[in-house]
Amino acid sequence: MKRVTGIGGIFFSANDPVAMRAWYKRHLGIDVQNWGGTAFSWADAEGKPTAGTTVWSIGAADGKHFAPSTASFMINYRVDDLAALLQALRDEGCQVMDKVDDSEYGKFGWVIDPEGNKIELWQPPAGQ
Repeated sequence: MKRVTGIGGIFFSANDPVAMRAWYKRHLGIDVQNWGGTAFSWADAEGKPTAGTTVWSIGAADGKHFAPSTASFMINYRVDDLAALLQALRDEGCQVMDKVDDSEYGKFGWVIDPEGNKIELWQPPAGQ
């Protein structure tokens, strides 16, 4: 079974997310949208667009989105078969969170790494 197929998103928190977004937009040219982030489109080795995006977003440090982790970031990894991967991780003794979300954006599950960082696993909807 193939496990991670790419990075779906990078999320981190800031004490002043509005100022941080403005800094990244001004100094690094990241096209931060009103929702607090951007989506980078994928391209092949020749620069031609391919299916897929990687989301980058800054949220408020007082949020609970990364709980139970106390880290200021969370990486979202794309996977092909979320249910199979979560079961394999459980079988290997990993700390897999019970909650799984299934929405129009795909299926999401979470695992905690050995240092307490929450990792998001995302199976995109078919065709993405």
